[in-house]
Amino acid sequence: MSIRSPLRAATVAMIALTLPLAACGRAGGDNSLDALDAELNDGNAQGNVRDPALTSALHDQIMVDPNLASQSNRDAIRPPSQPYAAPVPNAKGAPVAGDVRVSEATKTAPAAKSDCPNCKAQRESMTLGGLASRQADKRTAACAANVSYSTRWSLRLPADMPLYPDAHVVEAAGNADNGCALRIVSFTSRAPVQSVIDFYYTRATNGGYSADHQADAEGHVLAGSRGNDAYAVFVTKVAGGTQVDLVANNGR
Repeated sequence: MSIRSPLRAATVAMIALTLPLAACGRAGGDNSLDALDAELNDGNAQGNVRDPALTSALHDQIMVDPNLASQSNRDAIRPPSQPYAAPVPNAKGAPVAGDVRVSEATKTAPAAKSDCPNCKAQRESMTLGGLASRQADKRTAACAANVSYSTRWSLRLPADMPLYPDAHVVEAAGNADNGCALRIVSFTSRAPVQSVIDFYYTRATNGGYSADHQADAEGHVLAGSRGNDAYAVFVTKVAGGTQVDLVANNGR
């Protein structure tokens, strides 16, 4: 007992000193945390009152655009007929379609022939390469077998067959190997169908191409040639404007 008594006494003394310190620390810590919470809550409340934009950002519901949510189209073989963008609604909520300012004077294309085999070919083509392969021009069809896809091909269209002024490129393909100069571009425009057809009819005839206009109930095709050069423009009406597939075998 005489050996262990000093140890016991030391232990009791240490515990006696530690308990008041722990109690003080716990009380002080709790009070400090409570005061800090109150200060932060009060500061946030006052800040939100002073800043309506912050209050709105923190408390408003998250908005989801159903037009964009429905355009994921993740499993499609070919991109949708319109770019991924919500149309601008007019007063009645419908997409806005309007003519687009064209810097040059245009001629009116002749009335379309009712027989349009190219219209069907365009609807049945799953890819731009497939569309080019079904063209009557042999040079175009031959070069369609090895096209590559990149929107950069849209920058290499022939000078006399450019993109429409407000074109939004959806997809593009081309082939510059083995003497090929094939360019295929799919794009949309806010302009009406007739304005797009007149634009390319003017471009074609001014450039020395022939211009054959065909149509059926679902679309139009303007196609022609100039020596070994050939083009075809497929124009379809869509919500808010037109969708265009342009094929040319003499790109830059």
